[in-house]
Amino acid sequence: MKVYVTTDSETGVAVEIHCREVTGAVTRLERYVQNYSEAIRGTADGETQVIALSDVLYVESVDKRTYVYTKNKVFLTEKRLYELEEVLDVRDFFRCSKSMIVNLRKIIKLRPEVTRNIRATLENEEVIVISRRYAPALKKLIGLEE
Repeated sequence: MKVYVTTDSETGVAVEIHCREVTGAVTRLERYVQNYSEAIRGTADGETQVIALSDVLYVESVDKRTYVYTKNKVFLTEKRLYELEEVLDVRDFFRCSKSMIVNLRKIIKLRPEVTRNIRATLENEEVIVISRRYAPALKKLIGLEE
């Protein structure tokens, strides 16, 4: 892959991807570039804030509302879980249940359960459950299964 950076004071920042065919890697690169300036907007304590994706521990849908959890706060966001799933980078964020997306970079420990669920401990010591339906995909993603 070749990367070229050209400065142009009139156009601002623009990214073009030239390829022979659109592969999965190209699609991921496109999504990454699109998300680079993207952030999740959320409301907490009556204020709307921009939440850096690197601060997100997980996103959860409860009673048709979507919440973004960070180390210190919980934010309500207008976006639905499936909308966030489309914009979040699949290498960093993983759909771990019907109602939750977790930031893989915030997981510090994984523990399998007898029920085939996986208990994941996050940086803030909070424990979430990765449902057995999504567990095989997680194992494959992190290299535990092929």
